[in-house]
Amino acid sequence: MTLRLAASALLALLLSGCALLPSLGPSGAVAGTAAADAPPNLNPAAPGSAPSGPAALSVAIEVAGRRDLQQLLERHLDLVRLGSIAKGEVDDTEWSRLLDAAPAQVRELLETEGHFSPQLTVMRQAGAGAAGGDLVTLSVEPGPQALAGRVTIEVEGELERSASAGDREAIQAMDALRRAWGLPEGSRFRNQAWSDAKAGTLSRLRAAGYASAVWTGTAAVVDVPTQSVRMFAVIDSGPLYRVGTLEVSGLVAHDAQTVRNLANVRTGTPVTEALLLDFQDRLQKSGLFDTTTVTLDTDPANAGHASVVVALREAPLQVYTFGVGFSANTGARASVEHLHRRVFGLAATARNKLEWGNKRQAWEGDITAHAGPGLYRNLVGGAVENLKNVADTVLAQRLRLGRTQDTQRVERLFFAEAERSVRTPDNGSAIESFALSGNFHGGWRDLDSVLLPTRGATLAIQLGVGRSHSTDAPTGNFTRTYGRLTGYLPLGKTWYGQARVELGQVFVDRGVVVPDSKLFRAGGDESVRGYGYRSLGPLVDGAVGGGKSLVTGSLELARPISSALPSVWGAVFVDAGNAANSFADLKPAVGVGVGVRWRSPVGPLRVDWAYGSETRRGRFHFSVGIAF
Repeated sequence: MTLRLAASALLALLLSGCALLPSLGPSGAVAGTAAADAPPNLNPAAPGSAPSGPAALSVAIEVAGRRDLQQLLERHLDLVRLGSIAKGEVDDTEWSRLLDAAPAQVRELLETEGHFSPQLTVMRQAGAGAAGGDLVTLSVEPGPQALAGRVTIEVEGELERSASAGDREAIQAMDALRRAWGLPEGSRFRNQAWSDAKAGTLSRLRAAGYASAVWTGTAAVVDVPTQSVRMFAVIDSGPLYRVGTLEVSGLVAHDAQTVRNLANVRTGTPVTEALLLDFQDRLQKSGLFDTTTVTLDTDPANAGHASVVVALREAPLQVYTFGVGFSANTGARASVEHLHRRVFGLAATARNKLEWGNKRQAWEGDITAHAGPGLYRNLVGGAVENLKNVADTVLAQRLRLGRTQDTQRVERLFFAEAERSVRTPDNGSAIESFALSGNFHGGWRDLDSVLLPTRGATLAIQLGVGRSHSTDAPTGNFTRTYGRLTGYLPLGKTWYGQARVELGQVFVDRGVVVPDSKLFRAGGDESVRGYGYRSLGPLVDGAVGGGKSLVTGSLELARPISSALPSVWGAVFVDAGNAANSFADLKPAVGVGVGVRWRSPVGPLRVDWAYGSETRRGRFHFSVGIAF
């Protein structure tokens, strides 16, 4: 308490909240001294004589070794600015006034960059300037740049009271606030850095739930002899805002309960910036709304039961989407998709998609409930796919019933599935299999950007157990496991690395055959480049089939091609992997290549060329987006 009273008294003397540092004199001066306290009289007119007429004056500024400071003075010094716009229209009396004021203004400008003891020399040479006018030269020795000294941050309001009462979260919030101070001791002091540090601290406290926090006093004191700046700041946290009511506007077809479920927050929870952003993100990802805005009513009187205000505009209830495309994996294709966001008047979304291409013809559809408590959604869906591979054709049909949950970092899907598969090799007869299984699919991500990641990691896992029957094999049990880990890491200032490892294994009873879609194949854009889509796997009757074991990996280095096109990157990569009936039989196929990435606002577009060591041929690959 004594320290806070002392700091408050000091702030009153130092003019609280100051941004530019005023002069306090030599003992603890905020501003340094110049070569002379008063500049020489540069007015050439004799005392008592009449002012001369308009004069042309040239100004040259010289700052020893600091081009940045020279540019600062040239941009903001009144003497230079007026001379550049009114050269022949200013009389000598006005020039002299500007010359007299220049030293003080130079000192003020240099103080904003942390130079508090500059040495300044002003010289006027008659007839040495342009067009026979006078030349004024300002020679500046900026002196050392002051360093940030110790900072004292005092907190008042509810945060301080809670911390004093032993509240662990409040104590951690205060410690984090001080650790995150943006102008650490020993760093170069600049007025902009001082302002940014104060703004950053205030922003962090508001983001932590104290939305009405304000600075009640800030000051910086310069010790000229040591060229250090001591900083003092007192911040009033105000009340901690907690979730009270949810005020929703803009609903027409959908119900408010869906919005409350997407909030996924209990009454009384502190309203942090992350909470509001996550809520808004879930509203956008739900697909039910075209625009969403989530704000907090910052009335301090209602902070303990604050209103979260949600403004929405619903998306159209029904949407038809037609598309055409091409990929190196499956060739040319056309598709039509229908989406109904409140099918049969229920809080559920129905989706049906039909795709027709050279190698793949498919229908898939599902009905998924809108978010319920805990962000869980029930679903029922089905699919039919006919896929032409390098050496066979696989017809797969499935029916799925499950429950899913999507959060900011984690995705979960639990489902029961019935699946039928008919595999027809180009040189053999059809093999039919049927399976019933229970499955879990999970995803985790920690990325700096979901669309365009450069740092972080993603993990996808799949687990399934079931029972399978085939036309030429006994009935038996199986277990399927799969995992895919992808990491992103900046390497220096311009290079970026990406690595991926993928593992899969199907365990079956002796002699049991599972549907081909439960097995693994490798090759293609997101697997081993340099090889066709699903073209790597064990040979079955002379044709490539699915394997029980899978291993693939990839290493990639990328960087912007030029500073003029920062969103266009070049890349080099090496991929390796394969699928086989066991890990002992697996022989990795290797692909090496180069590529170009365009980091568009909707995700990266990639064009790769890769050489396959097994086929001894090159192959182009095209893809858009990121696979998780």
